[in-house]
Amino acid sequence: MNCTPITLRGKYVTLEPLEQQHLADMAAVAADGKLWRLFYTSVPSPENTQRWLDTALDMQKQQKAIPFVVRENSSGKIIGTTRYCNMDMNNRRTEIGYTWYAQRVQRSPVNTECKLLLLEHAFEVFGCIAVEFRTDWLNRRSQAAIERLGAKRDAVLRNHMIMPDGRIRDTVIYSILNTEWPGVKRNLQYMQIRYEE
Repeated sequence: MNCTPITLRGKYVTLEPLEQQHLADMAAVAADGKLWRLFYTSVPSPENTQRWLDTALDMQKQQKAIPFVVRENSSGKIIGTTRYCNMDMNNRRTEIGYTWYAQRVQRSPVNTECKLLLLEHAFEVFGCIAVEFRTDWLNRRSQAAIERLGAKRDAVLRNHMIMPDGRIRDTVIYSILNTEWPGVKRNLQYMQIRYEE
């Protein structure tokens, strides 16, 4: 498991390495629904998109993350972002996080396929023994989406982070283990089929 940029292709989306040239696309994605107004997310406002992008690329240089843009196959447009983060090669663990999509593609097959691609690569190529997800205690929608994937809640870290606005965040931690992956994979594939019906 290493932080070399990779491309993951699915039926609906392609996950491509995040690059500096994606700055305008990411600002446009965040603007679709003014996602930065959701105080419990990490979506950057237009004036902070460059800082967000620099941080993501710096995490990759430090061998801590692999950031992606999410490209919609049907339109060719960038519609979101996600990344492997907190990558722990020695313990064969990673987190999937920093995920957000344009409002127009939320509650579509996009997130399910992105997670299927990322989890498949983590367990079947990286050889991870666990994949983690973290979200804000106040982000109930994100918690529901993570639970729909088949992840199990491990813990709540109280007073875990001081957010940019000064609010102190409680963080909910979920995980999927390698022994659970075959069942989770079948469930995600079934969810994909249901979108096609």
